[in-house]
Amino acid sequence: MGNRLTQIVTRTGDDGTTGLGNNERVLKSSLRVQTMGDVDELNSNIGLLMCEVIEKQELDFLKKVQHELFNLGGEISIPGYELLKQSAVEELDIAIQKYNADLPKLEEFILPGGSRAAALAHVCRTIARRAERSIVALGAQEKINDAPRLYLNRLSDLLFILARIFNRQGHKQDIYWDSNRSRASEK
Repeated sequence: MGNRLTQIVTRTGDDGTTGLGNNERVLKSSLRVQTMGDVDELNSNIGLLMCEVIEKQELDFLKKVQHELFNLGGEISIPGYELLKQSAVEELDIAIQKYNADLPKLEEFILPGGSRAAALAHVCRTIARRAERSIVALGAQEKINDAPRLYLNRLSDLLFILARIFNRQGHKQDIYWDSNRSRASEK
């Protein structure tokens, strides 16, 4: 892994480039840097979600997710490097089964909302999907490991499930899409 930050303001990016973890300089508009930014934005928004009143179990799990996202970003910042392990994807699979087990079956699409924590989880979910699309695009150009793509795919599913959990914890109802309403407006 590259050097740790010892100085924030370096002015080395004034020319529109940034340094990767392997000390290579690339344009800030590169797909790799965009992907790193999407992952960073997701991590920041999970931090915002964690400011909400949520149960300790979910808070601890989200903290672990933040660490894995930092690993994921680190892996993307160093071409050819592996930092995010397949076991992190497997942990998300286990969490998805656990959290989804007690939720009522879905009969319709759910709109983002309900409690503030649920709404923020939905924001995180959409950012995770964008980060996943960036990883897929990067993977179409360069060889990258499977774990980052799989992790973001599972994480977005888990964030959807957690939004439903947060609504239940906040004594709010999921907001179901009223498909009849949209059909009526078509007439």
